[in-house]
Amino acid sequence: MGSLARARDVTVETVLIAAFSGRALAASARRAGFHPFVVDCFGDEDTRAAAAATRCLPARVQTGFKSKPLIEALEQLAAEARPPPIGLVLGSGLECNPRLVARLAERFRLIGNSPDVIRRTKDPRTFFAALDRLRIAHPETRLEPPASPTGWLMKRIGGSGGLHIVECPPSPRQDPRRYFQRRIPGEAMSVLGVIAKRGSAFAVSRQWTSPRPRRPYRYGGAAGAVGLEAALQAGVLQACLSLSQELGLVGLVSFDLLVAGGEASLLEANPRPGATLDVFDDARGSLFRAHVEACRGHDGASLLKSDWRPPAARAVAFLYADRGRLEIEDMPWPDWAADRPRAGSRIDRHQPVATVLADGATAGEAEHLCRNRLGLLDNMLYEGEKGKGAPR
Repeated sequence: MGSLARARDVTVETVLIAAFSGRALAASARRAGFHPFVVDCFGDEDTRAAAAATRCLPARVQTGFKSKPLIEALEQLAAEARPPPIGLVLGSGLECNPRLVARLAERFRLIGNSPDVIRRTKDPRTFFAALDRLRIAHPETRLEPPASPTGWLMKRIGGSGGLHIVECPPSPRQDPRRYFQRRIPGEAMSVLGVIAKRGSAFAVSRQWTSPRPRRPYRYGGAAGAVGLEAALQAGVLQACLSLSQELGLVGLVSFDLLVAGGEASLLEANPRPGATLDVFDDARGSLFRAHVEACRGHDGASLLKSDWRPPAARAVAFLYADRGRLEIEDMPWPDWAADRPRAGSRIDRHQPVATVLADGATAGEAEHLCRNRLGLLDNMLYEGEKGKGAPR
């Protein structure tokens, strides 16, 4: 029996994953039947449970991972994997450093977009020029500081999680790492796409922020699936498809937009799996499988159309340590909490603590339950008997 089990294990495909937080990708990969080997910044309990092996590395949101430690960690994991990994999937935290992505591509087969595609997608000069060629609506965007900062935002190129977006300062200086975008009204939406050579599939979610005084656009959460008015939704999805073809995007990607008055404005595209993977994935890891198949040149979108069984509605939100620093003790985490820090972890003020999930009959119902659970988990961590952490 043992020898038969070992023989079956050899046929299981292994895959490398690198991201600020690798839990969602690792869990989806495991559900899809892969053995994931993960490098991320947190090493949370459920990441370690889903992964065949992990490495935990520090990284800054502004600059991402350092090149040498990340490459060494991935090479160590690749040496441990049996059979050898089919490639490397990149999550959040890498698009801010195209040179690092290029170095990774020299050593590993990227299951995702090429360094050049990532660079063109995140460079405002090429990205917004592509939108203009395709006549896709977007806010006024410029590299030079505006004459008057009123009504303008300043964004860091390659940023993620909303932390890179701030109100334009009174006397902004030109910075090659930043660009400026006119602030416009609208409801924040996101489109998850699986882009393949012979097809595509999309799902729409509503997003909200968890603002701080100096970080007013910090990501809060997302709920889906949501529907737009028929003509608007058709236009949005066609714009996402046209842009994907223009930029050469493949696999799991996402598009952020604002919707107001029956019109949509595209803000940015993320050329990698995003936060709404948790919203739309199913019990079989269909999104991870579709991403791999699309990047292999197969029709991952058709695979989704036949096999994808997403929840009726799901909301996912981040809990931040906004009441003060936390020291995590051994505690019984609720089933609806993910990205669970290991006992003994210290979470600095305003840093992400965990992810909360909730299902419902509608996106609104799921979001309402998710927000309630955020409050419950916050109280459990700061005031409960277990995992109590005194603000510092």
